[in-house]
Amino acid sequence: MSTVQTPEVVSVWTENGRPIRLVWRGNRYLVTDTPTPLHESFDHDASTHPAQRIVGWRFQGRSLDDGATRVFDAHQTACTRWVLTGVYT
Repeated sequence: MSTVQTPEVVSVWTENGRPIRLVWRGNRYLVTDTPTPLHESFDHDASTHPAQRIVGWRFQGRSLDDGATRVFDAHQTACTRWVLTGVYT
């Protein structure tokens, strides 16, 4: 079950477009797995399958402050802010 009820703005650092660390509620997290892209499907006339684009990432992070491990769903907004839409413990 997610602990985020409404999206929360967070700071995310990336490398080659993938998250490597973030700060959420004052806690620093290091990404400890390979992030999985979260896709959004949309109609694309040139294909028999709907096109998809990456709209966010799901990844595991370990707190550098207390060692807690969580799974995060993070999305980048149109104005390049990052928001968390899900946090799982």
